Amino acid sequence: MNNIPRLEVIDRRAAQDGDQPRVRKLPNDADPMTLAGELAGVERVELHFPHFTDGRAYSQAYLLRRRLRFTGDLRATGDVQVDQLLQMARTGFSSAVLNDGLSPTEAARHLEQFSGFYQRDLTVDSLPLAAARALQPGSTSD
Repeated sequence: MNNIPRLEVIDRRAAQDGDQPRVRKLPNDADPMTLAGELAGVERVELHFPHFTDGRAYSQAYLLRRRLRFTGDLRATGDVQVDQLLQMARTGFSSAVLNDGLSPTEAARHLEQFSGFYQRDLTVDSLPLAAARALQPGSTSD
């Protein structure tokens, strides 16, 4: 059973840009806690990755989901690479706009490579692999 959180992968050309009153864009150096009283009615928060090595947006996503209980679309924008998508899904992102030239089909295939993890993540309440296996009938523990 695959318990990977679903992440919608969006081709950059298909991503809408323009006047979107229910969308908040948060720079990656901003504190998401400042949005605490401003999320009512917001459908999407866009978190920006200025470079694929800058992971501050992962922390922002975690804070928005866990502490602020934001249930709308959390979208990754900027320098989004295929190998980042799995971590994005596990930290609370629900969509990601791929860099130009990257294949949404390849990205979807990348998200299906793993059936479980050894650590819990933000979006799935299932047990990590080792704990789940230990609870199976016939398993032994040392």
